[in-house]
Formats: sequence, C-alpha cells, structure tokens
Amino acid sequence: MATDQEKKPTTRKASAKKPAAKQAAAKKSSPAKGVNVKRTTAAKPSAPLKAGATRAASAKPTGKADLKDRAFDKVRSTANDGKAKAGEAIGSLSEMIENSAKSIDENVGEKYGDYARSAADAMSSFAEKVNAKDVDEMVDDARNFVRKRPAVAIGAAAVIGLLVSRLIKSGTDDRS
Repeated sequence: MATDQEKKPTTRKASAKKPAAKQAAAKKSSPAKGVNVKRTTAAKPSAPLKAGATRAASAKPTGKADLKDRAFDKVRSTANDGKAKAGEAIGSLSEMIENSAKSIDENVGEKYGDYARSAADAMSSFAEKVNAKDVDEMVDDARNFVRKRPAVAIGAAAVIGLLVSRLIKSGTDDRS
C-alpha cells in the first residue's frame, strides 16, 4: 500500500523561492557528480591555551635558528672532547720524552739529553695551557694569531696540508 506522498512527486522551484545571491552561492559550492564532500557548518573549538604558552612559544627559537644552535652545541662538545684528548696526549708525550732523556744522556750525550728535557718541559707547559683554556678561547687566540701574522698562518696551513696529504697518500699506497 502506497501513501499519498509516494505517489505524488514533490518538485520545488529553487529559483522561485531563493533570492539570486543564494542561488549563485549554492551553484558555486556544489561538487561534481560522484564526488562526496563532507561539509561542516559548526566551527570546532580550539584547545585551551595553558598559562604562559604564548610567552614560551615566542621565546623558543624555531626552525633554522634552533637547528643552528644544536649544531653549534654539538660541535662545541666534540671540540671539548678532542681538546681534552689532545691535552692528555701531549702530556703523555712529554712524560715519554722526559723518561727517555736519561737514556739520551748515556747514548748521545748530556747536551742532547738537556734538549730533550727542555722539549719535554715546553710540551708539558703547552699541555697545561691546552687543558686550562676553553675551546672558544682557543678559537679566539687562533683568530688573533692569524690577524697578527697572516704569512706564518698561511705557511703553517700549507705545511700541515702537505703533511696530511703525505699521510693519506702513504695510507693508500700501503693498501695497494
């Protein structure tokens, strides 16, 4: 048994009931056939802010600055570790030279033993200076040295580069 509503199809004339502005808005926002679009009419409330959240967000560095700070901190900590190891190595080398000075006295002569002792003392004092200074202070000292004596710095860099290249070359020759 069918009801009266099922028998009679209801037809509405949208143009007769809606004003022209609403008709245009309705036509523009209608999706294409076969596309399901969910529409929400009510705005969702945002999460409440905690006290001081905006202050913390504005004070906290973001993006590139934060990444840069973390990279500098990592480099600084690695440099501090390297500085400590270098100080220990220089101190150990100084002790080895000091211990071998007696045998140098016996084999070569006292004059050369004294040279070894003075070299050991110089290395020991250098190791103490390395251990006492911070990495930032050492970088500043290096910058000042390069500013005062650029020719010596360029020469030292060339000698160090030559030594490193020879070490690398000898390492690759051994493998061949």
